[in-house]
Amino acid sequence: MAFTRRTLLLSVAAAAMMPVFAQDRRRLVIVTGGTGGVFYPYGGGLAKVLSETMANTQATAQVTGGSVDNVKLLSEGEADIGFSTIDSAYDGFTGSGAYTDEGPQNIGLIARLYNSFLHVVANEASGIDSIAAMKGKRISVGSAGSSTESVADRMLAAAGLDPMTDVTRDNLSVSESAGALADGKIDAFFWIGGLPTAAVKDLASAGQTKLRFIGTATEMMVMRTRYPDLYLELTMAAGTYPGQADEVRGLGVANVLVVSGEADDTLVSDVLTAIFDHLDAVHAIHPEAASLTLAGAIVSTKAPWHPAATAFYAARGVTAP
Repeated sequence: MAFTRRTLLLSVAAAAMMPVFAQDRRRLVIVTGGTGGVFYPYGGGLAKVLSETMANTQATAQVTGGSVDNVKLLSEGEADIGFSTIDSAYDGFTGSGAYTDEGPQNIGLIARLYNSFLHVVANEASGIDSIAAMKGKRISVGSAGSSTESVADRMLAAAGLDPMTDVTRDNLSVSESAGALADGKIDAFFWIGGLPTAAVKDLASAGQTKLRFIGTATEMMVMRTRYPDLYLELTMAAGTYPGQADEVRGLGVANVLVVSGEADDTLVSDVLTAIFDHLDAVHAIHPEAASLTLAGAIVSTKAPWHPAATAFYAARGVTAP
């Protein structure tokens, strides 16, 4: 079933009809992303850790469109914890980018998790060897309103292209993008996610289509000038995906856990205590989850931190650099 806010609200309504003895448990909804990315398995694993280690608590992960959906759901009080890229969280806080129509979102960060890499994956037969070479091609820019779409549009503009007119746009999830590339329906796709991303790994492993991973180091420098403190330079090591012989230099962005700005202080403290008192269990969720450390979980950002999160880190001797 495709995720909608109505789906989430119906699931919450159904939970409200459960027997009284079941309602005594604290129920947390964790909003994640599509099934082909990292947010979803990370969120599912985190829900398991929280359910097993927080007293009288049941956490459940929900599939969503990704960062933009999550920030909106959290701000509206329709979820408790969510995953987002830092640029999307900042855009939400300021009411810019994908949030222009809704305006500023009431959110707070509680942890920096890991860095995502901007995958630019092309069918080698398309002749695409750079972002600029996408002109006139059919490109998936990510799910509508996703952080991938926001970054893709900014990346195309950084390469001197009009993201609305210079490419034929498809709004596909990473799993849909991989399938469309394999079927010859698109020439390339953007995806910002952890390494490795399951859908991309499956596409490369199948060997049906010869892939070219496009570097974006040049455009990344433009992006960092236009959007200071939101993006960083990352390198995808050779062999990250089957058949990928060379390293790929490109753009990265930090991923964060987010809550509503109105989230209860005790809830935030309890969640962070469960995470950092059981880091071994968290690290075992996914290769990217192993990046989480107490010292690296709070950083200086333009997006706001929830006060209970900064208090938690300070009590454990950690402050943002």
